[in-house]
Amino acid sequence: MSFDPGTPPDAAATDDHVLAAWLATVAGERLLEVRQEGLEGRELKDAGDRAAHDLLMALLAEHRPGDAVLSEEGKDDKARLRSDRVWIVDPLDGTREFSEVPRDDWAVHVALWADGELVAGAVAQPALGETFSTGAPPVVPPSSAPQPRIAVSRSRPPAFVHALAEELGADLVAMGSAGVKVISVARDITDAYVHAGGQYEWDSAAPVAVARAAGLFTSRIDGTPLAYNQEDVYLPDLIVCRPELAERIVAFVKEHGYE
Repeated sequence: MSFDPGTPPDAAATDDHVLAAWLATVAGERLLEVRQEGLEGRELKDAGDRAAHDLLMALLAEHRPGDAVLSEEGKDDKARLRSDRVWIVDPLDGTREFSEVPRDDWAVHVALWADGELVAGAVAQPALGETFSTGAPPVVPPSSAPQPRIAVSRSRPPAFVHALAEELGADLVAMGSAGVKVISVARDITDAYVHAGGQYEWDSAAPVAVARAAGLFTSRIDGTPLAYNQEDVYLPDLIVCRPELAERIVAFVKEHGYE
C-alpha cells in the first residue's frame, strides 16, 4: 500500500518547529494505516517500526538534506558527532502498545538537536489525533489532583519509585510509551515522570524538548542536565515534572539513591 504524506506547510521550509510537528503527524498517520493491514503481534510491531522509520528518513532527506539523523531503527552513523544539526527520532515509541489495538499510549518522536541543545521537537499521539510540539507548546494547567501522580512504566517501573511515591504521598499511574508519559505531565494526567530503568536518546529527546517548551522541569535522575547527540546514546534515566515537585524528587534520589 502506498502512502502519500502530502506536502508540509509552507513554513516548514524554514521553521524547524513546524517541520518536526508535520513529520511526527504524518508518520503517525502512516502507523494508523499499518494498524489497519490485518497484522498482529510481532508482525505488526515490525511493520510499524519499518514503515514509520522509512517514511521519516525519506522526508528528512527531502526537506533537510544537509542534516544528520539518529533513529532508533537506523544505523548509528557517527558522522552525526561532527554535525551542527542532528534529528533524533523514534519512529514508533511504545511498540508493544501499538500492537495492542485499540490502545492509544504509543507515540512518534521527532526532535532536532543543534549546537549542543534540543531546539525543536514534536510528539505525536496518533490514536488520539494529537501532536504536541515546541512550535505551539502545551499550556500546562494547574494540577487537578488532590495528591501528586507519577507516571511509570507498565512493564518495568523502577523499584525506588514506590518509595518516592510514599514520600510524596503520590499515586502511581502506569502507561506505555516514554513520550506518552512525559506528555501526560503537560496534559495534567500526571504530575511527574521518573524513570531509571534504561533508555536511549531517542526515547526522551522529543518529549523533553516539548516538556521544556511547556515550562516543565527536566533533568537526569540526579538533577544533572540531559545531554543529547553523545557518542554513547544510552541515556538511562530522567525526571520530567511540574517545577514545584523538582526539588523534592531530586533531593529524595540524592538521599536514598535508586535502582
